[in-house]
Amino acid sequence: MAVAGCPDYFLHHPNYQQDNVDRASNHRPADLIGPSFQQSSNRNSPNHQEDDVDLEALVNDMNSSFENLYSACSAPSESAPLLQNGQAQRPAPLPPTSPHQNVRRSQPVHILAVRRLQEEQQLRTSSLPAIPNPFPELCSPASSPVLSPGSLPKCQPSDNRIIKVFSEDGTRKVVEIPADMTARDLCQLLVYKSHCLNDSSWALVEQHPVLGLERCLEDHEMVAHVQAAMTSESRFLFRKNYAKYEFFTNPLNFFPDQMIAWSQETSSPIPPSQLLQNFLNSSSCPEIQGFLYVKEMGRRSWKKMYMFLRRSGLYYSTKGTSKEPRHLQLLSDFEDSNIFTVITGRKLHSAPTDYEFCIKPNKVRNEGKESRMLCAEDEQSRTCWMTAFRLFKYGILLYQNYKIPQQRKALLSHFSTPVRSVSENSLVAMDFSGRIGRVIANPLEAQSAAMEEGHAWRKRSQRMNILGSPSPLHPSSLSTVIHRTQLWFHGRITREESHRMAMQQGQVDGLFLLRDSQSNPKAFVLTLCHHQKIKHFQILPCEEDGQIFFSLDDGSTKFTDLIQLVEFYQLNRGVLPCRLKHPCTIVAL
Repeated sequence: MAVAGCPDYFLHHPNYQQDNVDRASNHRPADLIGPSFQQSSNRNSPNHQEDDVDLEALVNDMNSSFENLYSACSAPSESAPLLQNGQAQRPAPLPPTSPHQNVRRSQPVHILAVRRLQEEQQLRTSSLPAIPNPFPELCSPASSPVLSPGSLPKCQPSDNRIIKVFSEDGTRKVVEIPADMTARDLCQLLVYKSHCLNDSSWALVEQHPVLGLERCLEDHEMVAHVQAAMTSESRFLFRKNYAKYEFFTNPLNFFPDQMIAWSQETSSPIPPSQLLQNFLNSSSCPEIQGFLYVKEMGRRSWKKMYMFLRRSGLYYSTKGTSKEPRHLQLLSDFEDSNIFTVITGRKLHSAPTDYEFCIKPNKVRNEGKESRMLCAEDEQSRTCWMTAFRLFKYGILLYQNYKIPQQRKALLSHFSTPVRSVSENSLVAMDFSGRIGRVIANPLEAQSAAMEEGHAWRKRSQRMNILGSPSPLHPSSLSTVIHRTQLWFHGRITREESHRMAMQQGQVDGLFLLRDSQSNPKAFVLTLCHHQKIKHFQILPCEEDGQIFFSLDDGSTKFTDLIQLVEFYQLNRGVLPCRLKHPCTIVAL
C-alpha cells in the first residue's frame, strides 16, 4: 500500500517501517488508542490478535512526522560540514522515546546536496592548481586572469631539419635548422659555432663521393630542399670558396674574348662593366662558344664537339662550328639541372683532361644515366663555362647575393670604426733615454730612434730564443715554430694535396698557403695562385750573426720568421707575380 507524500524507498525499508509505526503509536492521542491497537503494538505478547486499526488517523500522523523529519534534515544539509574524506557529516540520531526501544533507526539524507558536494570536491582534487596568468589577454576567455587547461597553447609539430655538415679534415657538426634556412644563413651559423673569421667567402658544398661530383650552393638556395634531392651517400661540406663572386670584380679573367659571342657583332672591345650587364640583362643574348669533350651515353668514350651555351640551354653543332638552327641540337637545359665539378674524372670516367664538369638533373635518382659529362681543354675554359651557366640560370639573384655582404659590412663599419680622442697629427716622437723625456723635433732623429727601438726589440727576442734552446738552430726556437699556429700553414702535405686545396677554394689571384718542403727538411714552400695557375716558391733559411732568417729571393730580403714574410708580401708584391691576398684555410667543426 503506497502512502501519499512518501517515496517507495522509505516504505519498503524494514527499519523505516518499524520506526515510523513506533513514532505513530507514541504521538497518537490517548483517546484514539484502543485496546486492540495496544495489543498489536506489543509484538512479544503471546495473546497477539489481528484487530482492526483506524488507518486514516495513522496515515495522517505519519505524514506529519515525515514533514518534521524532512524539514529537520534539509535545513542543515546546505551547510553540512565535510569530513576529511569529502563526505557530508550525518546528523546525530534522535534519542529514543522509549527505554524499551533499542532498534537503530535510519535517517533520511538529502541526496542532491551530498552529490553536489562530492562533485565539487572531486573537481578541486582533479583540476590543475590555480596559477596566476601574467598575460591574461592571450588566454581564452580574454578576461580570465588564471590559466586553465583550455587556455594552454597546443604543441605544434616541429618543422626543423637535422643537417650533418663535414669539414675537409673529416670532422663534422650536427645542427638543427628550420626548413626555410638558406645556405648563407647556415654558413653564418657554422661560422658562429666554430669561432671562424666572418667573411663572405664561406660556402656550403654539396658533395657526391660515389660519383665524384661537388658544387657550391648558391647563397639563396634552401638547404632542406637540396637535402631532399640528395642520396644517402651524399653530404654537405663547409669550406672557403674565394671564386664564388670573383667574376664581379675581375670579369676579364673569367670570360676570354675568344669564347664570347654577341648577337650584334662589334669591332670595339666591350668594357668589363658592360660585359656583366649583358649577362645579367635577360633581354641581351650573349653566348659562350668553344670546343668541349662530351662523354657518350653508356660508354667510356669521349667525343669532341663545338658547343654553344645560351639562355635556353647548352647546344652542340652537328656540322663543325656551324651556328645554323638546323645544325644545333639541345644537350641540356637549365630548368631542373645544376652544374658540378668532377673531382675524380680521369679515374671514374677516363676523361681526356683534368678539367671535367657535369650537368646533373635535380629530380633524377639514377644520376649516372642522365648526367652529362663534359671536359674542357684548360682551367680557364672550364671556369668560363661554369660561371656562364650560373649567370644564365640565376641572373640578377647572383648579383644580389654578392651585394648583400658588402652592404652589411658597410653598415657595420659606421659602428665598428674606432673613435680616437686625440688626432694622429698631434702625436710626436719622444726620447726617454735621459732622466726626463724630451720631444724629438728633428724628423731624421725620430726615424733613427724608431729603427734603434726595432733593433732592440729583435735583440731581446733573440736572447729569449737562445735562453729557451741550447742553439739558435734548434727546432724548438720560437722563430721556427711560431708559424705553425697560423691558418695558412698546413705542415707536411704533398704537392698534389696543395693543388687540390687551391682548386677547391677558388684558384683566384692571391690564394696562397705555406707547407713544409719535401726535398729540403729545413726549407718551406709557398703555393700561390695567379691567373688560374698554381705556382710554388721555395723559402730557404739563411744564417747571419748566429741567427736564422728566411728569404724568398736568395737572401735579398730576409725575415726572422714566416709570419713576417707573409705580412710583408701581403703588402708588397716583391718577386712574386701578385700579392698574397687569400689564405687557404681548413677549419675543424
